[in-house]
Amino acid sequence: MTNLVLSNVVKHYGSVEVIHGVDMEIASGEFCVFVGPSGCGKSTLLRMISGLESITDGEVRIDGDVVNHVPAAQRGLAMVFQSYALYPHMSVRKNLSFGLENLNTPKAEIAARVAEAARMLQIDDYLDRRPGQLSGGQRQRVAIGRAVVREPKVFLFDEPLSNLDAELRVNMRREIANLHRRLGNTMIYVTHDQVEAMTMADKIAVLRAGRVEQFGTPLDLFNRPVNRFVAGFIGSPAMNFVDAQIADGRAVLNDGSALNIGPARQGIQNSDQVELGVRPSDLVIDDTGPMSATVTEVEQLGSESYLFGELQDGSVVTVHQSGQTNVKIGQPIRLSADPRAMYLFRKDNGLACYE
Repeated sequence: MTNLVLSNVVKHYGSVEVIHGVDMEIASGEFCVFVGPSGCGKSTLLRMISGLESITDGEVRIDGDVVNHVPAAQRGLAMVFQSYALYPHMSVRKNLSFGLENLNTPKAEIAARVAEAARMLQIDDYLDRRPGQLSGGQRQRVAIGRAVVREPKVFLFDEPLSNLDAELRVNMRREIANLHRRLGNTMIYVTHDQVEAMTMADKIAVLRAGRVEQFGTPLDLFNRPVNRFVAGFIGSPAMNFVDAQIADGRAVLNDGSALNIGPARQGIQNSDQVELGVRPSDLVIDDTGPMSATVTEVEQLGSESYLFGELQDGSVVTVHQSGQTNVKIGQPIRLSADPRAMYLFRKDNGLACYE
């Protein structure tokens, strides 16, 4: 298995710096996900690892060897693209074997690798078809199979499921996760979908504007986000944020509502301006709650419900409830939250403040 280290990796396009000194270590056998909004640099960073983009500064090391100037084909990596990138005039079997043939791999070995990949990805019945005769999910399996037969040190996935419908995305991400468990290879996966990141990853790197905001396990990022950006990006539905001012251990909202925030938080003093963060599942309808809201929308999903409420200062909050709800649009409600479920973020720099 293979570990991968990025040391102060920088990328310029002309005079514009798009990747700003990224440091990261991905351990052997880990499934690492790069996640972030469009344009944050996650695909560029992946392409720099693969060798498809040059590195302006810093180092990429694979098993201790610096590979900055090693051609992509010689890095021992295999990439799966968003667009599948299959040869339309070739059969599935030929798509799988073509790269190995170019490497002068013995025919018997090619046949064995193709058969094993086809069995593993359940595309045995499609080997003599062409890509145009396959569904999107089947084509994506072929694209993954083409990477599997190469037996790479590291698999690189660049938003491989973004062209699929919602149900197929769920099925395919399970298949990729199962593939990782079977093979045990190091995998790096790029997506803008934080649900994919949370469900698949051993480690997540949250990127914004070419910088890694936080790198850690999914639950580390969910439970202890380092700043407002990570807190708002990780978690579905997104965390609620409300402006507040600190006064004697309480967060006072713009409408005068005051919430107990529990023990003192580092870096927070009286009169400081903050944003109070509470996840929708931690907001509770409570007749004696300090927050007052008017329900503006109700989404009933059968096994769960989402309420959208407007606070007196115009802020909008989401409440997630299990099961069905009798709350109606236009109904006034009061809300509370356990102080242990509340996050505080400094208004001036967005950093989280913990006990």
